[in-house]
Amino acid sequence: MEVITIDHPHEFNRFDFPPLAMALGYFDGVHLGHQKVILTAKEKAEQKNLKSSVMTFDPHPSVVLGNRDKVEYITPLKEKIKRISDLGVDYLFVVHFSADFANLLPQEFVDHYLIGLHVEHVVAGFDFTYGRMGKGNMETLPFHSRNQFEYTTVSKLSCHNEKISSTLIKNQIKAGRLEIMPELLGCFYTTSGLVIHGDHRGRTIGFPTANVDISEEYILPPLGVYAVRMKVGDKWYIGVCNVGYKPTFHEERIEKPSIEVHIMDFNRDIYGMEASIQWHKHLRSEKKFSGIDALVSQIQLDKEQTVEYFEKNRG
Repeated sequence: MEVITIDHPHEFNRFDFPPLAMALGYFDGVHLGHQKVILTAKEKAEQKNLKSSVMTFDPHPSVVLGNRDKVEYITPLKEKIKRISDLGVDYLFVVHFSADFANLLPQEFVDHYLIGLHVEHVVAGFDFTYGRMGKGNMETLPFHSRNQFEYTTVSKLSCHNEKISSTLIKNQIKAGRLEIMPELLGCFYTTSGLVIHGDHRGRTIGFPTANVDISEEYILPPLGVYAVRMKVGDKWYIGVCNVGYKPTFHEERIEKPSIEVHIMDFNRDIYGMEASIQWHKHLRSEKKFSGIDALVSQIQLDKEQTVEYFEKNRG
């Protein structure tokens, strides 16, 4: 997949690209609803002998329009690019979302970012909007198309009578309901970061942990203990993950919660390596124990629950 970063105003010529079928959307999470849009664009590309493409935006519009300094993502840009690439798309256009770009009239957006990029078929969800104040939508698109492209509107995709959306998924993650993620994302929620040095206390009590520095861009599940899988190199391992402030050892709350994974049957030096954590099941809330012995007994129970969970869910 070729990734093309665009700043507004761009200087691309229409014929810098082959004729495209393009999926439009922000696509945070690349969830099953998003995949339906992207795969429809791929299907149209194959039917019409076009190249498949996706257009997304960075940063999130709320950073520009809502003056927010920080936005938490299901898939920060690097992860989003990977997931879209895995769907077999030919081109990904990442448009820098700026105040000037947000101020484009709907017709200007269509002229410069669809017709101007050689798009011959547009695919988007029923609720996609474009142009200043979101005044353009899938009902106005035929008018703005100048008869230069065709379009397909993808209908709502639901799970348990709720529309699958990034907002729904974020709320489920924040509530710790991680087991439902495959029904929404098509896979378990996954975060990535570097393995860093912690206080090395885990090894002194018989449960060494990998301390993973996850980017603040990711949404984190609530404080507590989780059954997870962790990928190091090209191999996945099962483990117990603690998200929290380790109140048994810290009287005062540290600056931000640590993410520490005790990996089963593992004895390697992985400091400085990238690791991915796949979040499967919330086991319990974080709590302060009366002493080390009580903590060790609970961690052993956490390990047993984790092994039992993965034995029951081998698929």
